[in-house]
Amino acid sequence: MTPTAGPAQGDHRTTYREVLAEPRFRLLFSTRTVAITADALRITTFSVLVFSSTGSALLSAVAFGIGFIPQLFGSLLLGSLADRLPPRALITGGYALTCATALLLALVRMPITASLGVVALVSLATPVFHGASSRLVAQSLEGDAYVLGRSLSNVASAGAQVFGLALGGAAVAALGPRRALAVSAALYFGCALVVRVRLPRLEAGKFDGTPGGDSGAVRASLRGAGLLLRDRTVRRLMLAQWLPVAFVAGAEGIIVAYAGERHFAPGRYAVLMGCLPVGMLVGDLLVGRFLRPRTRERLVVPLVALAGLPLLGFVAEPGVGVSSCLLLISGLGYAYGLGLQRPFLDALPQDGQGQAFGLLGSGSMTLQGVGPVCLGAAASAGTGTGGAIALAGGAVALTAGWIFTWHLPTIGGPDANSAT
Repeated sequence: MTPTAGPAQGDHRTTYREVLAEPRFRLLFSTRTVAITADALRITTFSVLVFSSTGSALLSAVAFGIGFIPQLFGSLLLGSLADRLPPRALITGGYALTCATALLLALVRMPITASLGVVALVSLATPVFHGASSRLVAQSLEGDAYVLGRSLSNVASAGAQVFGLALGGAAVAALGPRRALAVSAALYFGCALVVRVRLPRLEAGKFDGTPGGDSGAVRASLRGAGLLLRDRTVRRLMLAQWLPVAFVAGAEGIIVAYAGERHFAPGRYAVLMGCLPVGMLVGDLLVGRFLRPRTRERLVVPLVALAGLPLLGFVAEPGVGVSSCLLLISGLGYAYGLGLQRPFLDALPQDGQGQAFGLLGSGSMTLQGVGPVCLGAAASAGTGTGGAIALAGGAVALTAGWIFTWHLPTIGGPDANSAT
């Protein structure tokens, strides 16, 4: 495997073409993009299925988010497996397991509580599969190529989510929710088959660097997570990637309620919800493609502020046009994460990268599930939906100020990631 380059690589800017020329990344990138499409299809279709069966908006919302919150617990309890087992088996097994879950939901008429339990149980293992894949990407791409690889993944993720939502609506309308779930299962199966056939088999010993590798998975996972979170640099970089996204996701989660409260025309909420991912896509392309690594890292704090400050405008309860512009601009700020990718990778222990990536992703997903609940409660408590969205923007701006107190975007000089 090619070792990951660190700060010594300086300010060299890689191109997307160079990143896609790496065959292992290209395989993982393409299958993950298809899997994200399948995720969006499965999640929305399952939510529709639950609503059609129960008529409960609450249960439908629970069905939508049930796969998010348990991931943090899965990372804490099982995350070390991402470094202890061969990646091909883990990634293939992850896609196969989600395929089986989608088929089970499609073919077996279980009680709603049982269906929700199955989805939650499977989500406990999700950080292990994603951690193994992320570790393999980090070991396949060097320096700025790794950051550009993450940029491509972010862009593809945004596009795949939009496409998956559209595909879900079309599939449910044409086939019904259960058959639409079977379509998502077919996509997962295709990903599992391609990874199994195309990804080389790597020896397990190369991925068994966890201290005390012969101990139980749960004990090793808890110890590994503790070591990561006790490291001030790693902890700060994780929080910097978690918090702004969680607050903005919370604002996104009450856009539908905001549109209803403001009596916008039917369907306008979909326009508003589409503005954030479009802004994210554009921001990642611009920052990833045209800025050098040093510049990206220097712009972390301004971009975090850009993600939050436009949301403050919702305190005035603007109409559709202004709201769309504010959300679009906020989405541009999501590109701040690109400036943290290389410092985060450089700060990780070589034998715990898989667990670290799993913890990073699962923590983000969990907080994105918690964010809408907290802001929804704030809106119900008297702030109103516009005030709650503005509250989220203020929290993001405060997070930018916190990052400013310790973020040192220096490459090739003093350690950019040293704790202060």
